[in-house]
Amino acid sequence: MTTQTFSTQTFDTTKAEAFADRLLGILNSGAIALMTSIGHRTELFDTMAELPPSTSQQIADTAGLHERYVREWLGTMVTGRLVDYDPIAKTYTLPAEHAAFLTRAAASDNIAPFAQYISLLGTVEDQIVDCFYKGGGVPYSEFKRFHAVMAEDSGQTTVSALFDHVLPLIPGLIKALQQGIDVLDVGCGSGRALTKLAEAFPNSRFTGYDFSAEAIANANHEAQLRKLHNIQFKVKDAATLAESDRYDFITTFDAVHDQAKPDVVLKNIHSALRSDGVYLMQDIHATTDVGGNLEHPVAPLLYTISCMHCMSVSLAYGGMGLGAMWGQEKALELLANAGFKQVEIKRLAHDFQNDYYIIRK
Repeated sequence: MTTQTFSTQTFDTTKAEAFADRLLGILNSGAIALMTSIGHRTELFDTMAELPPSTSQQIADTAGLHERYVREWLGTMVTGRLVDYDPIAKTYTLPAEHAAFLTRAAASDNIAPFAQYISLLGTVEDQIVDCFYKGGGVPYSEFKRFHAVMAEDSGQTTVSALFDHVLPLIPGLIKALQQGIDVLDVGCGSGRALTKLAEAFPNSRFTGYDFSAEAIANANHEAQLRKLHNIQFKVKDAATLAESDRYDFITTFDAVHDQAKPDVVLKNIHSALRSDGVYLMQDIHATTDVGGNLEHPVAPLLYTISCMHCMSVSLAYGGMGLGAMWGQEKALELLANAGFKQVEIKRLAHDFQNDYYIIRK
């Protein structure tokens, strides 16, 4: 091992070389993430999963894409070890073991949609850099495709598990929904979860609030297409919610930490919930102190999304800027301050990313 003096520390050359190799790996992984996003959006993974070993032209023709772009994309996929290549036949194959995590057929196991966050966040890098110098934040309006990506994310993590895993966390809830109760989803986004609930439980009444007019327009359009008459979506800042003793069941799916005034929002939810009602808060599994997140499997990704979106959009409106990794300790503190006295935190076996808070007055 070679050592040399560097500043006031002992410089370990072996450690430095290993770190340089790791940085190169990070650069390659970042590039692969961008191309994974493209592979998902163009449905190239889905196309290849259904094909035998094929040339770039055959893949492009089947997918309805330009061969030259497909061939260069395949270059990343092959060298990144996502796709197998036969140099003799010049054919490409997506292994079934890889397709199990890269295609829409994989349902909730599909990791490819999450790669879209890398390119999505890259579009606001200049504005985020300015915030490092000037403070403040970047508003929702600057994030192109954000609601489309979030809707897809929600569809996989929340909607797909809603009936088999999420609702059963609360004893008696499904029976109550069948009989008919009043339900509110705060920060409903494009309304995928609430629309599914309204379809499944026609005797219950559903309301969705979101700050984004774009998201609410999408939600209302979907509800109209499905001809649902027991659901309504409205543009509303949850910090201005002024309802009392109105709902039997209130939900927030990955929404509280984005709020400008999460403390006010939680107090408003407390007021809107009936005395015997239940509030379900799904949010990111983390500890408030970074030291407790060292073994979190996607902590770097979540802190990045938090810095470049969740925290920033809150600060853009003069908010607290909690961020996605606000953690259980801070969550419990804010829930207590809002007046909630009963909180139980549950996990789902297939979901390493989220905590499910079962909350009562």
